[in-house]
Amino acid sequence: MLLGTWNLENLYRPGSPFGPKDKAAYETKLAALAAVITELDPALLGVQEVGEPEALDDLVGMLDGDWQVALSGHSDGRGIRVGFLSRTAVEVVADTNAFPAKLQPVQEDDSGAQVSAAGRGFLAVEIATDTGPLRVAVAHLKSKLLSYPGGRFFPHDEGERARYGAYALYRRAAEATALRALADDLLAGDGRERDVAVLGDMNDEVQAATTQILLGPPGSEIGTPGYDQPDQGDAQRLWDVAPLIPAEQRYSRINSGRRELIDHILVSHRLVHRVTAAGTGLPGDGTLRLPSVGPDPADRRGKPGSDHAPVWVRVGQ
Repeated sequence: MLLGTWNLENLYRPGSPFGPKDKAAYETKLAALAAVITELDPALLGVQEVGEPEALDDLVGMLDGDWQVALSGHSDGRGIRVGFLSRTAVEVVADTNAFPAKLQPVQEDDSGAQVSAAGRGFLAVEIATDTGPLRVAVAHLKSKLLSYPGGRFFPHDEGERARYGAYALYRRAAEATALRALADDLLAGDGRERDVAVLGDMNDEVQAATTQILLGPPGSEIGTPGYDQPDQGDAQRLWDVAPLIPAEQRYSRINSGRRELIDHILVSHRLVHRVTAAGTGLPGDGTLRLPSVGPDPADRRGKPGSDHAPVWVRVGQ
């Protein structure tokens, strides 16, 4: 079974301020996305940056076979949200954007305005597999690409850049905490017996503090001496599969010429020891053909495909 995650990058129909400018560019984008999904052939694919549900329907219409679609009801100011494409029936078990009860709202800009919920929400579904039920949550945390008052993507000065970088970090950390709370619900203290995965565009790398929040109890990470040693934390932990990705493929986006792995799949104890392969891009390809993005996301409007590579794991019985 192949489980994956992919940021589809501004999936809107033509005419949107954020989507392709014309039908030809839209159809080219859809064809590029569909070709990757077809070759990837996932059993379940978490998706991000779905700007219009109708655009996702258009994409699914280009895929062979029957696909089930689940979309979050929570979207950000641009209308983008997370969702799933599945080869089998999906049951939605959670669709939320709430921060945990004890987590206070965080500042989002110079005005002092605060946010008390995740911008793009989290969606969790359950599917049936040969080894029992699999529960998976998908997320898209606050971006590192900063925006400023008036729709600017460039700051007036370095003080403004620093402040808005901090505001984005506050939000991403709070959203990671909320996502970890959802993971706790899905694990229910029984990760040794439950197949659970958390995946999506986390907008930060493996060792970032926000990504580390998702892991749960420290220790036993892949590649450490404690990995094969059972302990009490195994019931609550999630394992990031990043170390299983070949080193030359260990990135999912190129930011200003720098390779970053910001899309992640984390799995429970019962799943991690059944992972037989992990990668980015397409299985067996070994190369990633990604554009380098800059600080202004508008530069990518109408471009084909996506500026992210899919991240995937193959799980055995």
